[in-house]
Amino acid sequence: MSVLVVLGLVGGIALGNFSSNFVAGMTIVNLPGVPVLPEGTLDPNATPGAENPLPTATLQPILETPEPWDGKSRVNILIMGLDARDLKDTAPRTDTMILFTLDPVNLTAGMISIPRDLWVKIPGSDYNKINTAYSIGESYKLPGGGPALAVKTVEDLLGVPIQYYAQIDFEAFIKFVDHIEGVKVNVPYRMQLDVVGTQKSMWIDPGVVTLPGEWALAYVRARGTEGGDFDRAQRQQQVILAIRDRILDFNMMPTLLANANAIYADISAGIRTNLTLSQALSLAQTILKVPRDQIKQAVIDGQYVNFGKSPDGLDILRPIPDKIRELRDEIFYGQTTSASSNIQDIQAILQDEHANVSVRNASSVAGLAEKTAEYLKGQGINVVEVTDAGYQVYSRVTLYGSKPYTLRYLVDLLKITSSSNIVYAYDPAAAVDIVVELGDDWAANNTLP
Repeated sequence: MSVLVVLGLVGGIALGNFSSNFVAGMTIVNLPGVPVLPEGTLDPNATPGAENPLPTATLQPILETPEPWDGKSRVNILIMGLDARDLKDTAPRTDTMILFTLDPVNLTAGMISIPRDLWVKIPGSDYNKINTAYSIGESYKLPGGGPALAVKTVEDLLGVPIQYYAQIDFEAFIKFVDHIEGVKVNVPYRMQLDVVGTQKSMWIDPGVVTLPGEWALAYVRARGTEGGDFDRAQRQQQVILAIRDRILDFNMMPTLLANANAIYADISAGIRTNLTLSQALSLAQTILKVPRDQIKQAVIDGQYVNFGKSPDGLDILRPIPDKIRELRDEIFYGQTTSASSNIQDIQAILQDEHANVSVRNASSVAGLAEKTAEYLKGQGINVVEVTDAGYQVYSRVTLYGSKPYTLRYLVDLLKITSSSNIVYAYDPAAAVDIVVELGDDWAANNTLP
């Protein structure tokens, strides 16, 4: 939700100027990098203190200040909300995690909700529920804190880089929704809403209703439905899009502009992000151009996990990696290089993505890598290395960076149908984005000129 709150706020800025006090008082700033603790040095259940001092090992950064956005590269933003049960704690857990992606070239976007009980490896720690990553980062007061450790954890899970994060507290969300005069949602089933921290409660029936801030929050937090957290994740995405629709369909920009100072005063203290003002403005202008039907939605639900128990008996969700990666590819990347696309469009996309590709001959045919590399260069692929590799019958593509269009193009070109020959090995420090190993299947069946 918070990314739409931020973008709704700065969307108002885009139509006019805030007072000088807005910029002078801006607390949305870049945060420094966050270290990874060496394996086995961190107890995720511990809190700092005399009995649990901070580790003394050398720490390495895991979240660097993003480079200025060029307006063409894909942008991924981790949206986080905190667990209301932990709000009095100095190290709360995340209650909501949504990874939002924007493709500014094709004006498409997508979002994947990540369940809080997903059992994952926390960098520098052991396996734990994914919602503890934020708490660990805050507990140990790591540079960048909980948001940055949560970002790294999600990067490792999905194999994509995350440039930005946005975390919002409940009060900021409530106040922003009230400023845009509520959100209009189509309630899918009869359900009970409870306002957090109060005795307020009501039942709502299926149908279209406009919810003010506190009831909108109750709507996205309700868990008492058959689908539990999975249903709740779908409602959260529904409200994100309802905020977007409210701003655009109800011409809320003049209202945002007229009330700019009051909006900033109400929500600035409740938003934590590494987006600068200029970055937020640029992203806002682009996101609001994405057609509604080009925003894909997904929830990592029962199709993508196995239900289980943690070593200490907690209910957990064990991810099924291949299925989650397939879901990610579908939501983030779609079928942009399908047969219906013309050659010029495909080449333009590949050139814009500018993936660094290594082509390696793993076949029994001499010169295959050189011949293939020349063809790829003609298609707009940035081949930076041509070499040999150990013999393989079947071709393989390994992705180290976030270059989805080039990956899909190469997989289609080489006719790779086995998921075992499409390797996701995300590594931002890798020398190349993609390694192509050409096997005897390509040597026998290629149609190169």
